Amino acid sequence: MTNAFSRTRRYLALWFPFLPTDRLRAERSSTCPRSPPLPDTPLVLHARRGSALRLVAVDAAAARLGLVGGMTLADARARHPDLAAQEHDAAADAVWLEQLGQDCIRFTPHVTLLVPDGIGLDITGTAHLFGDEAALAERVEDHCAALGLTSRSACAGTLAAARALARHARLPVSDEAAAIRALPVSALGLDAEATRACLRAGLKTVGDLAARPAATIAARFGMAAVTALHRLSGDEQAPSAPLQVETPLHFTRRFAEPIAHQASIAAALAELLDRAVASLRERGQGGRAFRLELHRSDGAVHALDIAAAAPTRDPARIQRLFAERIGALADPLDPGFGYDSITLAVPAAQRLDAAQSAFADAGEGDPASALAELVEQLSTRLGPGRIRRLIAQDSHIPEQAQAALPALTHPAAPLRLPAPAPGEPPLRPLLLFDPPQPVEVIAEVPDGPPLRFRWRRKLLDVRLYEGPERIAAEWWRRRGGEAPGGGGLTRDYYRVEDQRGRRFWIFRHGLYGERAGPRWFLHGLFA
Repeated sequence: MTNAFSRTRRYLALWFPFLPTDRLRAERSSTCPRSPPLPDTPLVLHARRGSALRLVAVDAAAARLGLVGGMTLADARARHPDLAAQEHDAAADAVWLEQLGQDCIRFTPHVTLLVPDGIGLDITGTAHLFGDEAALAERVEDHCAALGLTSRSACAGTLAAARALARHARLPVSDEAAAIRALPVSALGLDAEATRACLRAGLKTVGDLAARPAATIAARFGMAAVTALHRLSGDEQAPSAPLQVETPLHFTRRFAEPIAHQASIAAALAELLDRAVASLRERGQGGRAFRLELHRSDGAVHALDIAAAAPTRDPARIQRLFAERIGALADPLDPGFGYDSITLAVPAAQRLDAAQSAFADAGEGDPASALAELVEQLSTRLGPGRIRRLIAQDSHIPEQAQAALPALTHPAAPLRLPAPAPGEPPLRPLLLFDPPQPVEVIAEVPDGPPLRFRWRRKLLDVRLYEGPERIAAEWWRRRGGEAPGGGGLTRDYYRVEDQRGRRFWIFRHGLYGERAGPRWFLHGLFA
């Protein structure tokens, strides 16, 4: 074999042996209610294969117990009843791996995804920035560990060799060529039949196979074995698609003489906006955030940031937001002896598809667009945290089913609240009390619907009711507590209407089998 260590290019490969389970634990460690924490027990992920649920991924604790992929979930539970099992989400793993790849661009501009559980970095000419290859590998592994990931890394003269060493070699490697020859034949990534054929022929290592003529290898084990050997040695390059990095848009206008007049500044901003809009249109994007920097002749810099409720490349709209931002400043801008240059940056952009323009006689503009502009103006004038919107959360507990976030904040994967059937009243009231208000209820039977209740010292008779809608507690939260948010008591919700036609949302906190004398609460009012 060719000595890969003698080649000029250098690669670092990262392998994440427990990527699916590490990802799930990292997501569930968030304090967000839509990401409940996982129990501190061995974790496996399963998927349906044929007629059985089989393990797809295991964490380190489950691997130490001898659990491996391909085993049925029933067998795994029979061996270890306390096992935590979740459904495998391959799409989420792919998104997570791509995000990790984007994070690794800080170490080198050439990053390749090694699907499904690895990342390759071309560190040619960049390792010395961190000391040496070992220091760079340690830096990358520390970054992954901070994200909650278990990783192994190796460096080699080819990406295929670095990947094989990271997965199969005893690290660290002192002699790269010898380490490659000592790798098991499974490191070639051949199919199961070809790997078994190599082992039956007594070829247990890569060196054993490489010692045979290429024609013999191709005839007995297929051309894929020859290709894999050539890629390990560097005689053939494996096709790769490095991640594309879009540089943030950045435009600067310099002046021969400092300018101080507002009209001149506005004209320069209009010119920069035209350039930014043209670049955004070429990319098929719209700006979500814009930053204007005014560089004064004495070295001072005035920076103005604005955000849009939706991607936009409308220059007039952006100029209005900057005008609102300047008008909201506690201290007006002081140009001093004038500005030497003005810079416009677009730090955040999103895809923006072309839309059909309205006809001249189509009447008023789009209400959604008008509402977005109003939200932008109010957020810019009053502050980004003053105007909020309700974002749906993945929780069945009513008070946790939505979160109030800044209006200009959009979740990566927005959820939608369930809509009622046509002609039916809404499932949830428009107004929720936080916390729910205690009421005194008279029911026909202990676990029956309310017939009469007292709220705010007024006695109300129930004319109509609908329910119960039973909402169980979240199993991962500690049981107990008198208040509705205190833990693991079941809730029975009723939509009731009194004699005057007013509608209320009432629930019993706890079943009679869970506690003696469950309490009742009024949670909301329907419009």
